[in-house]
Amino acid sequence: MVLESCMILLDNSEFMRNGDYIPSRLEAQHDAANLLVGTKTQSNPESTVGVIAMTGEVDGAELLISPTDDMGKILTALHGIPIRSPAANNNNKTTTDIIGAIQVASLALKHRRNKNGSQRVVVFLGSPLANDVRVLQKCGRQLKKNNIALDLVCLGELEENEPLAQELVNAANGVGDSGERTCHLVTVPAGVLPSDVLVGSPIVAGSAAAAAMAVGGAGGGDFPGAASFAEYGGVDPNMDPELAMALRVSMEEERARQERLAAERAAATEESKTTSTTEQGEELAQEDTAGAAAMEEEDDEDALLQQALAMSMQEHTATTTAAPAETMEMDDEEDAEMQMALQMSMPSFSSGANTEGQTTPQQRFQDPEFVNQLLSSMPGVDPNDPDFQQALQALQRGENKDQKKDNDAKKDG
Repeated sequence: MVLESCMILLDNSEFMRNGDYIPSRLEAQHDAANLLVGTKTQSNPESTVGVIAMTGEVDGAELLISPTDDMGKILTALHGIPIRSPAANNNNKTTTDIIGAIQVASLALKHRRNKNGSQRVVVFLGSPLANDVRVLQKCGRQLKKNNIALDLVCLGELEENEPLAQELVNAANGVGDSGERTCHLVTVPAGVLPSDVLVGSPIVAGSAAAAAMAVGGAGGGDFPGAASFAEYGGVDPNMDPELAMALRVSMEEERARQERLAAERAAATEESKTTSTTEQGEELAQEDTAGAAAMEEEDDEDALLQQALAMSMQEHTATTTAAPAETMEMDDEEDAEMQMALQMSMPSFSSGANTEGQTTPQQRFQDPEFVNQLLSSMPGVDPNDPDFQQALQALQRGENKDQKKDNDAKKDG
């Protein structure tokens, strides 16, 4: 890094007792200031750092140490800052006088020993800003006029301080030789160590982190691993080449492993999706086949039922048609037998009722053809049987004798 003279302004007001940063705002501020001092002094052997407490024993800021390269004096000044209550302003509010502290820092930089190199003021702010916007903008323009860069780190009270702090930084901002912005605003969320945020911020990492902030939309936040030697794990290869190379190899291996795992997960996910899609297709096909088979079975059952109904109706019709015919034949036979029986049971009248053209039953039974026809119609009777023939002849002879006697008796009478 380039040669630079830096003034660190620390907030030691009552607001720094808050515990929203571990262990408190004041201790978290000391930790971040130690990191910043180490970075500035190690970047260039001729770089100098000074420390100012924004709330001193008397009204206004207190210069604890002028810009120097003596690490012992710098660390002693950092850790010997007590918490003090600032003086009340015109509105009877106790607030930190950031404008006065910046003016003291500008005066200290003006009287630095080494006039070479750039000038920078780093302000840690953990109490509310009560200054007017126009006053802040005027202070920023004065810094820009004196070629003093400004870095502002906000710890707490972010909703109130961030808009005003942004106005101050915008007014003081300029463009360096490399084209990047020289003033930066970093806001540290509650619960996050400020030193962790500063490691990846342009305040510590320089122009590389500033470019990253510009691309990522910036203004403060967490920038883990965004150091100037990110490919070497944040280690300067010029200071420790073996460690830097080992870290680089380890990071490359880890990156390759992560890529391999990501590819395996993607392949497994794709395979599971394909398998699930295939199974769903098979299930749908089976359901369609089963539905078609069920419909065919139902159609076959309906066809069989229709056929059975048709056959039963045909049988019923045939039975109904045959039954009257059989009944009619039986009725005809019964009528014929009834007529025959009536004829046989009719008595013979002796009053000469039979005329010449009429035949009595007795005469009909005396007729051999009639008797043979009657006997042949009876079941189980053979008219040609000799016994039947003899019986019929004897019966005919007896009837002839009786008829002769009757005739004789009529003549005698």
